[in-house]
Amino acid sequence: MTHTNALIHESSLYLQQHAHNPVDWYPWSEETWELARRLNRPVLVSIGYSACHWCHVMEHESFENEEVAAFMNAHFINIKVDREERPDVDQVYMTAVQLMTEKGGWPLNCFTLPDGRPIYGGTYFPREQWLSVLKSLVTTLEKDFSRVEEYAVRLQDGIVQSDLIDVPQAILDFSEEKLHEMVVRWSRSFDRMEGGDARAPKFPLPNNYVFLLRYSQLFKDEKTTAHVRLTLDKMAFGGIYDQIGGGFARYSVDMLWKVPHFEKMLYDNAQLLSLYSKAFATFKTPHYQHLVRQTVDWLSREMQAENGAYYSAMDADSEGEEGKFYCWTPEEVLAAVGREESWVLDYYNVNERGYWEEGKYILLCKQSPEQFAKEKGLALSSFYEKLERVNAQLLSDRNNRVAPGVDKKCLTSWNALLMVGLLDAYLAFGEEEYLIRARKIGVWIANEQRNDTGKLWHVNTNGSPSVNGFLEDYAAVIQAMIRLYQATLEEQWIQLAHDLTTIVVRDFQNAESKMCYFTSSDSQLIARKMELNDNVIPASNSIMAHNFWMMGHYFQNPEWTKSAKQMLANVYDGMERYASGYSNWGLLLVENLVPNFELTLTDVDLSLEELRVLNTFNLVIRKEAHFPNLPTYPEKGLHLCTESACLPVFKSVQEVVQFLQTNDRS
Repeated sequence: MTHTNALIHESSLYLQQHAHNPVDWYPWSEETWELARRLNRPVLVSIGYSACHWCHVMEHESFENEEVAAFMNAHFINIKVDREERPDVDQVYMTAVQLMTEKGGWPLNCFTLPDGRPIYGGTYFPREQWLSVLKSLVTTLEKDFSRVEEYAVRLQDGIVQSDLIDVPQAILDFSEEKLHEMVVRWSRSFDRMEGGDARAPKFPLPNNYVFLLRYSQLFKDEKTTAHVRLTLDKMAFGGIYDQIGGGFARYSVDMLWKVPHFEKMLYDNAQLLSLYSKAFATFKTPHYQHLVRQTVDWLSREMQAENGAYYSAMDADSEGEEGKFYCWTPEEVLAAVGREESWVLDYYNVNERGYWEEGKYILLCKQSPEQFAKEKGLALSSFYEKLERVNAQLLSDRNNRVAPGVDKKCLTSWNALLMVGLLDAYLAFGEEEYLIRARKIGVWIANEQRNDTGKLWHVNTNGSPSVNGFLEDYAAVIQAMIRLYQATLEEQWIQLAHDLTTIVVRDFQNAESKMCYFTSSDSQLIARKMELNDNVIPASNSIMAHNFWMMGHYFQNPEWTKSAKQMLANVYDGMERYASGYSNWGLLLVENLVPNFELTLTDVDLSLEELRVLNTFNLVIRKEAHFPNLPTYPEKGLHLCTESACLPVFKSVQEVVQFLQTNDRS
């Protein structure tokens, strides 16, 4: 390599990808900022991630160009940031760019003064435009620095104030009408033909459909139920889903779920396991179970590290071309499966429907395996066997191609989301292997992703943990540990959830509003942000509010329950105006409106299967022996209580189930 810069020593794959650019890149560090202050140079904070297609494009066009690099090196301190390693940095400068341009995305390029205050930014720039921006900034800083600094002051104030809640709202009686208004307004944007919202690109947004599914079942809303099912079917049939290998791409570029942006992210697939597992519990659709199994197989085959954790992402590109690994020609399909299996061309639409560009076809379906088998007069069981066989042949053939790169850093928060996905799959299908995989991630987090004081690390690369945990890590891990305790009644998981909740209260929570900052109290950034809106991942505050609600019930801690109610109250006014950005908050609202049952086991041991059955209901399940500070029950058995009263003791799981089937409104 002709050039090598300071990123050569970094563990991040994204930073390593830029280590041989002629740009003198530096990693984010106090030493880099000290250099900027000493030289009094403006700073470029350039943020992306390893699987980002347009990040690769801008690198090739601009950051590998000698002329562009020479100008950047002469006039700026250039910092490269992996947004998955440093979501706190990404939040601050994404907010700045959104305030300046009203849009965001990656690559994110934000210019700052030497002290980190932003002054200009954007996303992808073609090379000539990028060079023009660089020269214009240098000229402006030289000729009108006072105006630039004045703008930086106003912009920093905007960053600090955006989505920051200082003054708590009064806790009012939460209303069912709020849920109805959320869904009524939201439904106006539903795509009734193709599912999802009526726009492109289309993102899966799993939590949105978990909320809509819960709402539609609770209120017997058949139209919303139908929309959820339509969306799940269309996503499962579309090119956004890897039909032969399993796993979803990040989004589709069109309204048909046809042409994906081919990168696969762990966080999407973790949550989609939850969504399709919950949907199976409602609809009993065999195709959903097939999809979950196929996706878990992909995760195990291509994304799992030796320590039981999972890698963060697969790239969209291979051999410099987006989607090359996943596309086929009719001849390639038949060469892989044999001409006697020509039905595969019909099933996967290697025809006009599946055609993409330049002779390439995206494998997709227009109907479920059940519908296809019925149409062809085939028995469903034998068709699934045929499908499994040809998928294995296609997959084997595809594995001979140059595969997209895998970003092998393991993120604590995303692995915790996968724990929940696996546990939901276990709950729906009873496959103990899913529970084993979830527990293995839990052991990895407990043993390797905490420092000597019990705090979480955010990243683990090649077995080495780094970067202090953010609220997203604590919130996701607490949620996962609660769920693992519910599934197993193994005490260490609820104790870990308790310890981490205590750290959140001490290091992240605002004492007045009860909202939590994304960064801990020792953060060195120019602003401490609060993540409020649910997006491709639910907001860390909405996950944490659920945790406070559950932990308050588990430990009979009124302060934690009050925190959950206060956090919900803070966002309650206006949720209906942007329901898709408050879907996880909406689920917490449901919890506040339906009866909450607590089941305490006194001198009773249950099998995993009995626990699994109980966990299909809306319950807090605990062993009395694990909570010595709670009031004790004098009688052996299963004690079922609401917030106001306890029922006579039950002697068997069957008795509890019979009662809940009649009385549970969840």
